Amino acid sequence: MEKHIEVNGTMVRYTVEGQGRPIVLMHGWGCSTTTLATIERTALESHQVINIDFPGHGLSPEPPSVWGIEEYTQVLEAIVKAEGLKNPSLLGHSFGGRVGILYASRHDDVDKLILVDAAGIKPKRSLKYYFKVYSFKFIKRLYYMIYGKEKAEIRLNARRAKAGSSDYAGALPRMRAILSKVVNEDLKYAMPRIKASTLLIWGENDTATPLADARYMESHIPGAGLVSFPGCGHYSFLDNPYQFAAVLRSFLNS
Repeated sequence: MEKHIEVNGTMVRYTVEGQGRPIVLMHGWGCSTTTLATIERTALESHQVINIDFPGHGLSPEPPSVWGIEEYTQVLEAIVKAEGLKNPSLLGHSFGGRVGILYASRHDDVDKLILVDAAGIKPKRSLKYYFKVYSFKFIKRLYYMIYGKEKAEIRLNARRAKAGSSDYAGALPRMRAILSKVVNEDLKYAMPRIKASTLLIWGENDTATPLADARYMESHIPGAGLVSFPGCGHYSFLDNPYQFAAVLRSFLNS
């Protein structure tokens, strides 16, 4: 069943399917509810599944302003309240993992937390990165002086798209600003506060959120366990769907 809810000035689309204990699925950046279809099928064997299109993704329009993880977590909080979910489990892939971490850190009623190739740790930056950042700031000031703000932004957006990640390049200007903001939010402080039973599922060849991030989370989320798949990347649930389903099924029903 498709549903909609208004949160912080934007409409959010989500689906509710199945019966049983509730589990909320949260996709990664640039993805949607359909990305997690294989996970949804497994979860539906035992759970009611709530699958969210976060604002700016899927069929949910982009936010009215530059959001951070806080605003996206408020979306989850609003849906949990609207659906009357009791002791929900949460599964977050990549960006969705950020929301799961923050939500679980301040809600003690989360039953289980599954973090799949999850983001949440601020990436380490090289000297090359900082050189690029400060060079771009200089160019931005120069363009503003030469072209004026409106024409300068057109040229700057072209440079951003060329220099940024595939996620960044594919995003609209506001979503680019949101991506930049959330990537630089470090959620290490929230991890020790999580009380839910937590499972980390990772691809050992993940370069977007490396296995070192998973090991940090395992060490700092109380009682967390880690399962890693050799030869799998950032979408471990697609790279090894059968083993992923077996691990998820076992954890949800433990």
